[in-house]
Amino acid sequence: MTLALALPAAAAPERLTVELNKLEQIDGGGCRAFFLFRNETGKSFEGFEMSLAILDGKGVIDRLLSIDAAPLPVARTTLKLFEIPDIACSDISEMLLHEVTACRPQNEDEMDCFEILDLTSKTPTALVK
Repeated sequence: MTLALALPAAAAPERLTVELNKLEQIDGGGCRAFFLFRNETGKSFEGFEMSLAILDGKGVIDRLLSIDAAPLPVARTTLKLFEIPDIACSDISEMLLHEVTACRPQNEDEMDCFEILDLTSKTPTALVK
């Protein structure tokens, strides 16, 4: 006689993935950054802002860029575009997550989202914590 035990399925980790998907040169100077936000947290976010340090081709911080990506609906991938003025896309070597300045799930208190973030890039420019 074989006894089969049902084991509970492991819960999928709640993650918010931020992907730098594409950089596009803007006429007249500047760079447009295309970000995909994949919200697999089980929560919708009515507030989500982050500060990125933009590093030039020599690895020197050129500026800080504030990104307001809210709202981020639950179980959705959201596209957001941001313009970075006065720098060529080819001159951006890295984007460093400096700070998550707001992370507020809908109908909940502000939370620390740093630990649930996964950062990726499909461009030659790295997106890192």
